[in-house]
Amino acid sequence: MIYDQAEFAVRCEWGAQGVAQLAPISDAVIIVDVLSFTTCVDIAVGRGATVYPYGFHNDSARTHAVAVGALLADHRRSAAGYTLSPASLLSIPAGTRIVLPSPNGSTLSVSTGATPTLAGCLRNAQAVAAAALAFGERVAVIPAGERWRDGSLRPAWEDWIGAGAIIVHLPGRRSPESAAALAAFAAARDEVHSALCACASGKELITGGFAGDVELAAALNASPVAPLLTRGAYHAGKSTNDA
Repeated sequence: MIYDQAEFAVRCEWGAQGVAQLAPISDAVIIVDVLSFTTCVDIAVGRGATVYPYGFHNDSARTHAVAVGALLADHRRSAAGYTLSPASLLSIPAGTRIVLPSPNGSTLSVSTGATPTLAGCLRNAQAVAAAALAFGERVAVIPAGERWRDGSLRPAWEDWIGAGAIIVHLPGRRSPESAAALAAFAAARDEVHSALCACASGKELITGGFAGDVELAAALNASPVAPLLTRGAYHAGKSTNDA
């Protein structure tokens, strides 16, 4: 196939089509949604919580939360309780089960099929790369991107450099796409926080009063956590294929 980057060990492609092309022929998939789904997952799992990805915040999400015995996070960052704001999860108790809906990283997480799937971000880039390699050298890194108002994919700078921050720790032959993500990360590595504040997604959050979320997301390799999707939920320590 022309689009599957099969001749390379390290692959990288955007969004849902990236998952569709790369996941079936890769040993592991890493979903990257820096602002903020995978950063939220890293923080919550790091505190011992279990995170269930779900595509939409609607009645079906509430039904799903009840079915798995979990709380439902609010997609509105300004809401009380747990939300898609990473700061809202800083004190989540160990053992909490939470459904975290989002149209990007969460939606991609539930579309990877049987391929081992991890949640990667700037905070856990090195850890998640090492965890992916435990499944094999063929690793697909998927920057989630954001959405324009018409629903189309908006390639998001923060996910591009997040992918590059992971790829730098992956050995093997890199596709041109993965090499480009790595180059973008290398260019921003010494000023990750300031660049994250200046990119479109960062400015949107800061304007909305969520500068703390940007700061948490910019903490490069601050986390040793590698959240792994198992039985429909992210947590540490078991394979996606465990039954």
